[in-house]
Amino acid sequence: MNAEIICVGTEILLGNIVNTNAAFIASRLSGLGIACYNQCVVGDNMDRVIAQLAVSSERSDIVILCGGLGPTEDDMTKEAVAAFTKRRLIEDAESRRAIERFFENRGKTPTDNNWKQALLPRGAKAVPNANGTAPGIILETRKCKYILLPGPPVEMEAMFDTGIVPYLKELGNGTIFSQTVKIVGIGESRAESMIIDLIDGQTNPTIATYAKTSEVHIRVTASAESEKEAAKLVKPVVRELKKRFGGNVYSTKEEVTFEQSLVELLLSNDMTITCVESCTGGLVSAALVGVPGASDVFKSSFVTYSNKAKRKLAGVSKDTLDRYTAVSAQTAQEMAEGGAKAAGSDVCISVTGLAGPGGGTRKKPVGLVYIGCFVRGKVRVEEYHFSGDRNNVRMLAAKNALILARECILEYIDNK
Repeated sequence: MNAEIICVGTEILLGNIVNTNAAFIASRLSGLGIACYNQCVVGDNMDRVIAQLAVSSERSDIVILCGGLGPTEDDMTKEAVAAFTKRRLIEDAESRRAIERFFENRGKTPTDNNWKQALLPRGAKAVPNANGTAPGIILETRKCKYILLPGPPVEMEAMFDTGIVPYLKELGNGTIFSQTVKIVGIGESRAESMIIDLIDGQTNPTIATYAKTSEVHIRVTASAESEKEAAKLVKPVVRELKKRFGGNVYSTKEEVTFEQSLVELLLSNDMTITCVESCTGGLVSAALVGVPGASDVFKSSFVTYSNKAKRKLAGVSKDTLDRYTAVSAQTAQEMAEGGAKAAGSDVCISVTGLAGPGGGTRKKPVGLVYIGCFVRGKVRVEEYHFSGDRNNVRMLAAKNALILARECILEYIDNK
């Protein structure tokens, strides 16, 4: 069984918004063991959507359309599907009541064009929208199954997980079960080379690698008559992956982020953490604070952008700054030591570097970043060279600072 994704919206074609919906849907399809044959973007044009439906319906079992279910005139996705499948649009009573409740709960009155969203192609099934007024639509024909989803991610993602995933699971023969092994500290090409024998020999389960920002995710998916049997097939493969990647594996749970795993590592070892940041300007701290429960481990943050701030807040000596400059291993070390001392924390991350676009030299080019980590008396400093624009350098520096912190904490625990 294969599927393809058609995202509808002129604003996507013009680059006004980033198409995150296709990535989300494709990821979910992969987790269900459904091959994504193709992805495309079509503008808000009835003839073009119908033309794409003709192509997609010939080669895919499932066609997922995202966007164009709103109340305005240029929202015409379901009209295109209805025209292509030669079906009339009929008002769905429950969808109309849901729209009424949506506006009543907000003390507002729907306009005439809102009722357009209650229309469904004849024979279609409505999928409730918990976060908006446009219901999703599932339409089955002899040749193909069509799934229509709203464009706003907050509506689409919730609808897909609650209404579409159960439907797709029922379509398959048996049950799909997948588990993701999440890795840091190893690049995608190296990670793949470490498991190439498993990939080449895969049948059921299947193994797929995905590159994230400074992470690699390896998804193991199996199919069987029951979820229990599928999980039994996945288990030994996950065990082997954990054996090969060792401490680089930070989680095998889909819902756990790297930042969350770091906070949990600190909590389980009764450690507190502080950040002293220069070029990242608080990005490291923000990543930690974004985790629920971070207040139990996160003590404070110092954004020491100027040399004066580095001296005053983190205790970096004037001699170090004069002799080695702010962008140096020596400064990163003193920032980490001084931040830990000032906050009384067990762990302190320090970041100093050249994010650009200007300020670089031959000896110290743009993208040069020094990251330090203090863990209960011991400091480790690493030199990094990141590429890309200013924002990319800062983002990569922040992520790698957290990765280094995890490595140093694990090293401390192992040596206790």
